[in-house]
Amino acid sequence: MRKRILNPYSKIEGYNCFGCAPHNEHGLQMEFFLEGDYMVSEWEPKGFLQGYFNILHGGIQATLIDEIGNWLVMVKMKTGSVTSELHVKYLKPVRIDKKGKIFLKAAIVKTEKNLVTVHVDLFDAEGIKCAEGEPVYFAYPPAIAKRKLYFPDYKEFFEDKK
Repeated sequence: MRKRILNPYSKIEGYNCFGCAPHNEHGLQMEFFLEGDYMVSEWEPKGFLQGYFNILHGGIQATLIDEIGNWLVMVKMKTGSVTSELHVKYLKPVRIDKKGKIFLKAAIVKTEKNLVTVHVDLFDAEGIKCAEGEPVYFAYPPAIAKRKLYFPDYKEFFEDKK
Protein backbone atom coordinates (compact mmCIF):
# COMPACT_ATOMS: atom_id res chain seq x y z
CA MET A 1 0.00 0.00 0.00
CA ARG A 2 1.35 3.40 -0.98
CA LYS A 3 1.01 6.17 1.63
CA ARG A 4 1.58 9.78 0.61
CA ILE A 5 4.04 11.78 2.72
CA LEU A 6 3.18 15.44 3.28
CA ASN A 7 5.79 18.18 3.46
CA PRO A 8 5.13 19.94 6.77
CA TYR A 9 8.10 22.27 6.22
CA SER A 10 6.22 24.04 3.43
CA LYS A 11 4.26 25.89 6.14
CA ILE A 12 7.44 27.63 7.37
CA GLU A 13 7.95 31.12 5.98
CA GLY A 14 11.12 31.29 3.88
CA TYR A 15 11.39 27.50 3.46
CA ASN A 16 12.97 26.94 0.04
CA CYS A 17 14.72 23.53 -0.02
CA PHE A 18 16.19 22.82 -3.46
CA GLY A 19 15.16 19.16 -3.24
CA CYS A 20 11.63 19.21 -1.89
CA ALA A 21 10.12 22.67 -1.46
CA PRO A 22 6.94 22.57 -3.56
CA HIS A 23 7.09 26.31 -4.32
CA ASN A 24 10.78 26.55 -5.27
CA GLU A 25 10.46 27.15 -9.02
CA HIS A 26 14.18 26.41 -9.49
CA GLY A 27 14.15 23.29 -7.31
CA LEU A 28 13.35 19.62 -7.83
CA GLN A 29 9.99 19.73 -6.00
CA MET A 30 10.21 16.05 -5.04
CA GLU A 31 7.27 14.21 -3.47
CA PHE A 32 7.48 11.01 -1.43
CA PHE A 33 5.44 7.93 -0.61
CA LEU A 34 5.90 5.11 1.88
CA GLU A 35 5.54 1.56 0.61
CA GLY A 36 6.06 -0.62 3.67
CA ASP A 37 9.69 -0.17 4.72
CA TYR A 38 10.54 1.71 1.50
CA MET A 39 10.34 5.36 0.57
CA VAL A 40 9.63 5.92 -3.12
CA SER A 41 9.47 8.93 -5.39
CA GLU A 42 8.62 9.56 -9.01
CA TRP A 43 10.19 12.66 -10.50
CA GLU A 44 9.91 14.32 -13.90
CA PRO A 45 13.31 15.51 -15.19
CA LYS A 46 13.60 19.05 -16.51
CA GLY A 47 15.74 19.88 -19.54
CA PHE A 48 17.70 22.64 -17.81
CA LEU A 49 19.12 20.05 -15.36
CA GLN A 50 21.13 18.21 -17.98
CA GLY A 51 24.89 17.83 -18.09
CA TYR A 52 25.70 16.37 -21.50
CA PHE A 53 22.92 16.84 -24.06
CA ASN A 54 19.81 14.92 -22.94
CA ILE A 55 21.66 13.35 -19.96
CA LEU A 56 20.60 14.22 -16.40
CA HIS A 57 23.50 15.88 -14.57
CA GLY A 58 25.22 13.55 -12.10
CA GLY A 59 24.98 16.13 -9.33
CA ILE A 60 21.21 16.22 -9.73
CA GLN A 61 21.11 12.41 -9.52
CA ALA A 62 23.11 12.62 -6.29
CA THR A 63 20.70 15.24 -4.96
CA LEU A 64 17.69 13.04 -5.76
CA ILE A 65 19.34 10.13 -3.93
CA ASP A 66 20.27 12.28 -0.94
CA GLU A 67 16.83 13.87 -0.67
CA ILE A 68 14.81 10.66 -0.68
CA GLY A 69 17.20 9.10 1.82
CA ASN A 70 16.81 11.98 4.24
CA TRP A 71 13.03 11.86 4.00
CA LEU A 72 13.11 8.13 4.75
CA VAL A 73 15.19 8.78 7.87
CA MET A 74 12.85 11.57 9.01
CA VAL A 75 9.75 9.41 8.64
CA LYS A 76 11.10 6.06 9.85
CA MET A 77 13.37 7.35 12.64
CA LYS A 78 10.93 10.14 13.63
CA THR A 79 13.65 12.78 13.80
CA GLY A 80 15.63 15.21 11.67
CA SER A 81 18.98 14.34 10.15
CA VAL A 82 21.81 15.76 8.07
CA THR A 83 23.95 14.05 5.46
CA SER A 84 27.25 12.75 6.81
CA GLU A 85 28.42 10.87 3.70
CA LEU A 86 27.11 10.14 0.23
CA HIS A 87 28.44 7.47 -2.09
CA VAL A 88 26.93 7.26 -5.57
CA LYS A 89 27.60 4.67 -8.24
CA TYR A 90 26.57 5.81 -11.72
CA LEU A 91 25.68 2.70 -13.73
CA LYS A 92 24.14 4.12 -16.92
CA PRO A 93 23.34 7.60 -18.24
CA VAL A 94 19.90 8.87 -17.26
CA ARG A 95 18.44 10.07 -20.54
CA ILE A 96 15.98 12.90 -20.07
CA ASP A 97 14.62 12.71 -23.59
CA LYS A 98 12.75 9.48 -22.71
CA LYS A 99 9.08 10.05 -21.92
CA GLY A 100 8.12 9.37 -18.32
CA LYS A 101 9.35 9.82 -14.79
CA ILE A 102 12.44 8.73 -12.94
CA PHE A 103 11.69 6.34 -10.07
CA LEU A 104 13.64 6.17 -6.81
CA LYS A 105 13.37 3.55 -4.07
CA ALA A 106 15.09 3.85 -0.67
CA ALA A 107 15.50 1.53 2.32
CA ILE A 108 17.37 1.80 5.61
CA VAL A 109 20.13 -0.81 5.66
CA LYS A 110 21.92 -0.04 8.93
CA THR A 111 21.62 2.04 12.07
CA GLU A 112 24.55 2.45 14.42
CA LYS A 113 24.25 4.94 17.28
CA ASN A 114 23.15 8.19 15.56
CA LEU A 115 24.24 7.12 12.05
CA VAL A 116 21.67 5.77 9.62
CA THR A 117 22.77 4.20 6.32
CA VAL A 118 20.28 4.11 3.46
CA HIS A 119 20.42 2.33 0.09
CA VAL A 120 18.75 4.11 -2.85
CA ASP A 121 18.15 2.82 -6.37
CA LEU A 122 17.43 5.27 -9.21
CA PHE A 123 15.62 4.01 -12.33
CA ASP A 124 15.04 5.83 -15.60
CA ALA A 125 11.67 6.23 -17.35
CA GLU A 126 12.00 2.74 -18.86
CA GLY A 127 12.68 1.08 -15.50
CA ILE A 128 16.42 0.62 -16.10
CA LYS A 129 18.55 0.99 -12.98
CA CYS A 130 20.93 3.86 -13.75
CA ALA A 131 22.41 4.76 -10.36
CA GLU A 132 22.54 3.60 -6.78
CA GLY A 133 23.57 5.48 -3.71
CA GLU A 134 24.42 4.90 -0.12
CA PRO A 135 23.93 8.04 1.92
CA VAL A 136 24.74 8.07 5.63
CA TYR A 137 22.86 10.48 7.88
CA PHE A 138 23.51 11.83 11.33
CA ALA A 139 20.14 11.56 13.08
CA TYR A 140 19.66 14.16 15.80
CA PRO A 141 18.03 13.35 19.11
CA PRO A 142 14.37 14.38 18.64
CA ALA A 143 14.47 17.35 21.04
CA ILE A 144 17.47 18.84 19.21
CA ALA A 145 15.90 18.15 15.79
CA LYS A 146 12.80 20.03 16.90
CA ARG A 147 14.82 22.99 18.13
CA LYS A 148 17.55 23.23 15.47
CA LEU A 149 15.95 21.70 12.37
CA TYR A 150 12.31 22.72 12.92
CA PHE A 151 11.34 19.03 13.00
CA PRO A 152 7.52 19.02 13.13
CA ASP A 153 5.10 16.88 15.05
CA TYR A 154 5.45 13.44 13.45
CA LYS A 155 1.72 13.32 12.57
CA GLU A 156 2.23 16.30 10.23
CA PHE A 157 3.87 13.97 7.66
CA PHE A 158 0.58 12.15 7.03
CA GLU A 159 -2.85 13.03 5.68
CA ASP A 160 -4.51 10.94 8.39
CA LYS A 161 -3.30 12.75 11.53
CA LYS A 162 -4.46 9.97 13.89
